[in-house]
Amino acid sequence: MSADAVVVGSGPNGLVAAILLAQAGREVLLLEAGDQFGGGLRSAEVTLPGRVHDLGATVMAMALASPAFRELGVNGSGPKEPGLHGVESCPVESRPVEFGLVEFVHPAVVAAHPLDDRPAVLVHRDARRTAAGLGRDAAVWERTVGAAARAGLPLVDLLLKPLGPWEPQPRVFAQAAGFGVAAALPATTLGRRAFRTVEGRAVLAGMAAHSMLDLRSPMTSGYGLLLAALAHLVGWPVVKGGSQVLADALVARLRALGGEAVSGHRVRHLRELDAETVVLDVTPRQFLTMAELPAGYRRGLERYRYGPGVFKLDWALDGPVPWRDPAVAAAGTVHLGGTLEEIALSEAEMAHGRHSPRPYVLLVQPYAADDSRGGHTLWAYCHVPNGSRVDMTDAIEGQIERFAPGFRDRVLARHAMGPAELEAANPNLVGGDIGGGLASLGQFVRRPVWSAAPWRTPLPGVFLCSAATPPGAAVHGMGGWQAARLAITG
Repeated sequence: MSADAVVVGSGPNGLVAAILLAQAGREVLLLEAGDQFGGGLRSAEVTLPGRVHDLGATVMAMALASPAFRELGVNGSGPKEPGLHGVESCPVESRPVEFGLVEFVHPAVVAAHPLDDRPAVLVHRDARRTAAGLGRDAAVWERTVGAAARAGLPLVDLLLKPLGPWEPQPRVFAQAAGFGVAAALPATTLGRRAFRTVEGRAVLAGMAAHSMLDLRSPMTSGYGLLLAALAHLVGWPVVKGGSQVLADALVARLRALGGEAVSGHRVRHLRELDAETVVLDVTPRQFLTMAELPAGYRRGLERYRYGPGVFKLDWALDGPVPWRDPAVAAAGTVHLGGTLEEIALSEAEMAHGRHSPRPYVLLVQPYAADDSRGGHTLWAYCHVPNGSRVDMTDAIEGQIERFAPGFRDRVLARHAMGPAELEAANPNLVGGDIGGGLASLGQFVRRPVWSAAPWRTPLPGVFLCSAATPPGAAVHGMGGWQAARLAITG
């Protein structure tokens, strides 16, 4: 198939790359192997007719913060409300964009962290209100999470562009250096040294565990602090009607620019393509099978490490989850696992190839913000060793029952996807790894190889843009932004 530029894969990175190339005047062809566009932005009815479930990402904090999406006008500017010490957060309730109406809706509570013997920790849009709920740890929250939130989007831009290009902003670099002091620490270390309360340590652990790393690993604090800061800076919204709405709007934007988008077409080798520019939204494993590569580069890709997998459950419920602490019902995201020590043990077991009987569970209840999904839909996952074939349904539902007795009585239907099913649905999820590769310190910049421009491959005109390139996973489109920038500028 021929075009000026061919983009293979329609995840957020591929979509961003395709649109930017089309905006630059290139004739663009987007090819997607699946029946639906979107990659991690897909939605489907997997439990009961009319119930819309997101198959991948639901919470869109990074989409609102991303410079790539800001450039496309998806996350624009919006009404603002005051946060902690002058921090301004941007609750984007309805975002009309030139390629369609994408509506980001916010839950009343950003995230909740239930505990067994005390009220849940609540993370609010207002940073001061969140800090006040942490008692003796209020000042620590302000010095760590609050400082990152006060630095604002310039700091986020710097973190999402670890290899540049950067604008010369000394103040931002100084703020990044300050953030890095705490961010470089293992979450267990920061939690025990800086936080004094069970609540403070637990909420940090719940945030840091998004990294899918052993919480004794360097840099896990950074993942947690950034996510918590985004809660105050832009919120953790969902797309009304499902994440597929955002993917479809991006495809519509590409087509409005004259680009062509074709689903159900799998590219097995680059020899099938006739294009000056090829941008691949694939991981190293797929790329190794798609091209003849120089020996040194091939060895580098072969050394690329994938991270843990996930076991994911979707439910159709007959009503809201019966949380023991009613305040949790207002949260869009819920972190289940108890104390820092419990979560750290769960993630350590997973990192060593074992399945925790009481796993850390990341749960999203979209109905807390979005009433357009056909009823009370819910999803959750726990981390498992890469390629695991163990059914974690009982373990996940046991953790929910621990904090919401009677939950199982609300279940009308459930749908399970282990690592094998996830990879079958999306080959980029190697072994169920939803992060596109291990998020360790060694691979933070070396994604997928050491390079000043890792999106550029040794093959002329061929670029990589998946989550296996900096800055890694999440719906931010920055891999696609970087690859398209290099393709356009040469």
